[in-house]
Amino acid sequence: MSYYQRHMFFCCNDRSNEVCCESKGGSAMRNHAKKQLLKLAPGKARDVRINLAGCLNRCVEGPVVVIYPDAVWYTYVDEEDINEIVEEHLIGGRPVERLRI
Repeated sequence: MSYYQRHMFFCCNDRSNEVCCESKGGSAMRNHAKKQLLKLAPGKARDVRINLAGCLNRCVEGPVVVIYPDAVWYTYVDEEDINEIVEEHLIGGRPVERLRI
């Protein structure tokens, strides 16, 4: 098994003159996800890494996040969506179908 059970990447690419994941709050949502994971499951936080990523090339579906090794891609709108991904997928191991892309 790898060092982390799951690795979550938030696209935080900033395209100056275009709509992009960062302009839709990518970095802020990543920070929120980290805090939420620590709050809900501090022991699980050692097994999950939540990182910033450059462009994940899915801008039209964005903002986007991907979780490996599950290879599950998500879009989200707000912190409630991120909370659901953290609770259901990162902690519970169940992908959130309504947010999958």
